[in-house]
Amino acid sequence: MNKDITILSIETSCDETACSIVRNGHELLSNIVVSQIESHKRFGGVVPEVASRHHVESITMVIEEALHETGLTAQDLDAVAVTEGPGLIGALLVGINAAKAFSFAHDLPLIPVHHIAGHIYANQLEEELTFPLMALIVSGGHTELIYMKDHLSFEVIGETRDDAVGEAYDKVARVIGLPYPGGPHIDRLSKKGKDTFNFPRAYLEAGSYDFSFSGLKSAVINSLHNHKQKGLEVNEKDVAASFQYSVVDVLTNKTMQAVEEYEVKELIIAGGVAANSGLRARFEQLTRMQHINLHIPELKFCTDNAAMIGAAAYQLYLKEHFTGLDLNGRNFIDIEEYVK
Repeated sequence: MNKDITILSIETSCDETACSIVRNGHELLSNIVVSQIESHKRFGGVVPEVASRHHVESITMVIEEALHETGLTAQDLDAVAVTEGPGLIGALLVGINAAKAFSFAHDLPLIPVHHIAGHIYANQLEEELTFPLMALIVSGGHTELIYMKDHLSFEVIGETRDDAVGEAYDKVARVIGLPYPGGPHIDRLSKKGKDTFNFPRAYLEAGSYDFSFSGLKSAVINSLHNHKQKGLEVNEKDVAASFQYSVVDVLTNKTMQAVEEYEVKELIIAGGVAANSGLRARFEQLTRMQHINLHIPELKFCTDNAAMIGAAAYQLYLKEHFTGLDLNGRNFIDIEEYVK
């Protein structure tokens, strides 16, 4: 297109209230995120009702702050984008209704965005995507391998059959006695420990790119119970290291097999667990050895944010993938069927 496209985007799928303004899918003008971690920490996880109430309290403020930071007004925008799903329904509806109101009040096109597509396109905020590519999405709610031939072309070749990897991190952290969210704490502890427990690696049947982490979670819990019943001291650092080594082995081995089979030269890692230092280091090592281009967003774009929604929304804008004011939140959306 000959003109610049400036999109205001909103993300409220879980426990971050976020608004961003992105130009042409990669130029970040503002990125406001209000986290709810401190509110949910005492519960050991996200409480949907609490999350929704916090979104209601923060949504107007983050929109105003995103505009104020850029000096832009609604008249300078070309569209409004919002996460349609997947996510917590109550949380999604706060962002969706705010986006619909803004769209209606200022006569702007409304773009519904798939949350996972947003995580993938977070990488485009730093560097243009090169196709075909393989994307590994790892977060509290998702573990998926997605093959992309082109923009907005999504083929899910593997996904979790039970716990998402981020969920497993949180549950194991809770058993060890670490606070929510567990991922960063286990990552930190693992650097000081050794893989002495040798927890199982669940690769499933031959040729499958699906993931399973419930068995690993159970193995950790059972090992800790056995140690305590025998009166043995539990080294939390070794538990964290052993758990993380198992997770990293499974994620990297399956992903690199998919990269080889699908003959791609570009690999994208996205989602909150992409911030894990052990996972990043192992992928950097493997891709360097196999001459694969690796893209992992900087830490602030790994967790939920609205900038990634704006980056994905630009591609949807080019396809005129707009929606009406009857837009509703959906806790599940098949990404393969999302854009036709």
